[in-house]
Amino acid sequence: MQPVMTIAELEAFFATAFPDRKSTTRIVELEQGRALIALEPDASTLRPGNLVSGPTQMGLADHAAYAVILAHIGPVAMAVTSNLNFSFLRGVQLRTVHAEARLLKLGRRLATVDVVLWQDDEANIVAQSTVTYAIPGNS
Repeated sequence: MQPVMTIAELEAFFATAFPDRKSTTRIVELEQGRALIALEPDASTLRPGNLVSGPTQMGLADHAAYAVILAHIGPVAMAVTSNLNFSFLRGVQLRTVHAEARLLKLGRRLATVDVVLWQDDEANIVAQSTVTYAIPGNS
């Protein structure tokens, strides 16, 4: 299934749906079943030890999953996270963090996405997440 939304349409949707959120992310790539998002962390995203915080990483994974799902079903604002499993693999430094989201299954009511976070090189995986979204029905 090809995306039904462009990067520009997704970015506009997020800006409208979350008007008060300061965004330090950008959608870099969007293709069939996949989205790549980049986070530029700043001081507000850090935890002690000068590392990007766990909640920031989980938020990035959730954002990437939401983006790849919406790219394929359209702007369904009420699609919501129903499950998020997250594994921290190594410390995330204060530099660009990439989140690559791949659709594992896109059903009528549920979507499951694998998200890998990496820095510097795709082989330098810093975290992995499996995210499930509930998609509202037409009734």
